[in-house]
Amino acid sequence: MAGLTFRPSSMSLLVVQGPSLPHSTISELSTLTGASAVVQPRPDVVHLVDVQRHQGVAEYCQAHRLDYAFLGQPRKLSEFCLLTMDMDSTLIAIECIDEIADFAGVKPQVAAITEAAMRGELDFPTALRQRVALLSGLPESVLQRVYDERLRLSPGAENLLAAARSAGLKTLLVSGGFTYFVRRLATQLGLDYTLANELEIRSGALTGQVLGNIVDAPAKAAKLVSVCQELGCSTQQAVVLGDGANDLKMMALGGFSVAFRAKPVVQRQATVALNYCGLDGVLNWLE
Repeated sequence: MAGLTFRPSSMSLLVVQGPSLPHSTISELSTLTGASAVVQPRPDVVHLVDVQRHQGVAEYCQAHRLDYAFLGQPRKLSEFCLLTMDMDSTLIAIECIDEIADFAGVKPQVAAITEAAMRGELDFPTALRQRVALLSGLPESVLQRVYDERLRLSPGAENLLAAARSAGLKTLLVSGGFTYFVRRLATQLGLDYTLANELEIRSGALTGQVLGNIVDAPAKAAKLVSVCQELGCSTQQAVVLGDGANDLKMMALGGFSVAFRAKPVVQRQATVALNYCGLDGVLNWLE
């Protein structure tokens, strides 16, 4: 991950979190990193103080399904002004377009394009148009069924949003998905700003087209800049969460970026990665 260069002589704080942190695991990590002190504020998180950035930490944590981050000076959530999130597979646990496609009987084809686009192997606007074209003729009512029957928040989402609001942050949801879902989530969760694509609907059915410009990586980044300007803060005062290649430009602008159960290309460039804990795991890295 970017910002986590392993230098044996470099000392820092290592924060490890996971569903299970037995004493043996903490002891092994302490020995591996040469920690001068160990603090466990909660059963699911441990702070190892003044550690060496040992490369074996990554392999150990992966083997034990733990999330970790080497941090310098601990930062507070209240230092930031904006929490920015991608929607599909980040704020929510599904890819909406894949679930819509399921009702059209083309989920495997659409999901394959989605995966390739999120890995950065396909141009996002082209990939989106290809997928939406496969939905032509589908009743608009399917969108509501996806929202009601299949859309679920990612674990820890509400805790993260509540903490952000309590710390004074505004919230921005930017998505390469669709306004139909983004607007409903904004109302449900009390989000402050949103950006997404508009599906064309005529006579109660999807036409297979997207209206206006596609919300791609540059558009997401531009929206982040615009909202920060409106709030009178720097993009370095934004916490940015995403999972796919089209999130990288906005994540690069933020002062703290989180790859949430993300593709490898995203994990390599983010400040930290959450692979096993919920979204509220961010709160264990920002006091």
